[in-house]
Amino acid sequence: MAYLLLIMEEPGQRATRSGAEGREVFDRMAKWGTDLKRQGKLKAMESLASPNQDSVRVQVRAGKPSLVDGPFAEAKEMVGGFFLLDGVTREEAVALAKECPAAQWATVEVRQLGPCYT
Repeated sequence: MAYLLLIMEEPGQRATRSGAEGREVFDRMAKWGTDLKRQGKLKAMESLASPNQDSVRVQVRAGKPSLVDGPFAEAKEMVGGFFLLDGVTREEAVALAKECPAAQWATVEVRQLGPCYT
């Protein structure tokens, strides 16, 4: 089965780190991802930029698009990145989420991939 580990961060948290601290966090996450890839469990991983003026939310309702530019002040959390796992069970995905370095400063949400229909 395939699972997505979503790294849910508090907005502004990254700005509290020094450049060296940010690099250390990034290096830990990259090493963890490389280890998962070696084990054949990782399909993809990415860090996402903080929502700023380059971010936009798009909705189309009744044929009319609505665009809302970032930053999104009402957000209590932001998706900071993800790890896409494949060939793991739910139990393995949860165990990996517990090992994820980001679980020490963020929430790691485990979501199973599935069809868009029920």
